Amino acid sequence: MTMNRIRGLAASCLTAAGLFLTLSDAATAQSVAMNLADVLPDGNFMVTAEKQFAERVAEATEGRVNITVLAGGALGFKGPELLTAVRDGLVPMANMPGVQQNGEDRIFDTEGLPFLVNNQEELAELHVYLRPAFDEVAAKYNQKFLYLVPTPSQYLYTNVEVDRLDGLANLKARAGDKSGVDVLNALGLAGIFMPWGEVIPALASKRVDAVLTSATSAVDGRFWEFLKYIYLVNGTGLSHIVTINLDAWDRISEADQATMLAIADELQPEFWALSAAQGTDALKVLQENGMEIVDYPATMRDDMLSRTRPLLDQKLADMPSAQPIVAEYLKAVGR
Repeated sequence: MTMNRIRGLAASCLTAAGLFLTLSDAATAQSVAMNLADVLPDGNFMVTAEKQFAERVAEATEGRVNITVLAGGALGFKGPELLTAVRDGLVPMANMPGVQQNGEDRIFDTEGLPFLVNNQEELAELHVYLRPAFDEVAAKYNQKFLYLVPTPSQYLYTNVEVDRLDGLANLKARAGDKSGVDVLNALGLAGIFMPWGEVIPALASKRVDAVLTSATSAVDGRFWEFLKYIYLVNGTGLSHIVTINLDAWDRISEADQATMLAIADELQPEFWALSAAQGTDALKVLQENGMEIVDYPATMRDDMLSRTRPLLDQKLADMPSAQPIVAEYLKAVGR
């Protein structure tokens, strides 16, 4: 065989090998499997929503993007750890309670400002001004926020029935984030931060006397086995954020990225409506199992507002980045 022939065959082999590697790399870049971490229990509507999103993405991308939802804290991360866990690539995706990330950036405290948001409609208005700030933080933490879903209204559950706020004084009350703890303390209770996984053992051992959480979580925890009364406080508007690490995002083709964003935009309003419905249905389940809604007087509500107003002003003064957002929001809702 001539030298030219040998060189020709070698070149052909290198070209073929290069083509194979190029095709292989392209296939790898467009076929992505990743886990999505969630601290909420399997069966919670948030988890069900994530699974719906994952199914839609897998179908629309013809299997090129496969998301596995791992609920109940199965990967070992707690809620406040998820922003940094996704940033560091310890898990590629997560559904994280937004306000629990306030240790990383105070902008997440905005939703948790006491009695700033009274219902889902107001929360949606707040997000008009808040979401761009969230997206800036996401980029800083090496991730992209795909969609946000509000938790159902936050209520206070206890065994004490009163018609004055002082009747709840010094009750050891659990909240799932620092903002909630601050609100409880301002109302005269003894607020305790506690991750969801510790709540039921704490109720069983009477380490806490009350819990601030949503009706859906109260059903998940079978609160009727420990507590009797429900106060429809609804003092904060909180959201969960489904986020993805940017390195994982960049492994997905641009076409599939666009598909995922379109699905997120399509499903987000549906998930908001689901949250509202789930909150209403869960409240009925709690009542069916013997819990009672306390019809407390308007004077008690007024007392809640007056006691927490200094806290709102103080927090807002410490959050310069949130001040123009809150100002625009209050103007929009006529307050």
